[in-house]
Amino acid sequence: MLFRSTETRIRVRYAETDQMGVAYYANYLIWMEVARGELCKACGFNYSDMERDGVLMAVAEVNCRYKFPAQYDNEVSIRSWIEEANTRMVTIHYEMFAGERTLATGFTRHVYVSREMQRVRLPEKYWPMFGI
Repeated sequence: MLFRSTETRIRVRYAETDQMGVAYYANYLIWMEVARGELCKACGFNYSDMERDGVLMAVAEVNCRYKFPAQYDNEVSIRSWIEEANTRMVTIHYEMFAGERTLATGFTRHVYVSREMQRVRLPEKYWPMFGI
């Protein structure tokens, strides 16, 4: 199910690259996190609001398939969308591009937890924002 999608743009900074000017692989996960925050806003809430309501989105699984290296000063577009959501978890997909070239694809799966790291149900007020 494609509920909502957003596009987030970042520019690869020198500090994110290795000696060859290629973005270090773990930075893609950080870029996913940036895109996820923007996706939350597009869905109608700030993630910090959900945290204040006592609900956190703990990463339970992450996947990133690298197709082509991002390089220093590339503008990277990250398309993100909610692939699946229910009252216990959400799966968000990502596609990263530099121009027309696909750099990577991936997903994160999150479970809703309390500050004590106990699993909780997503409060009903968020259901429409997640397409539930």
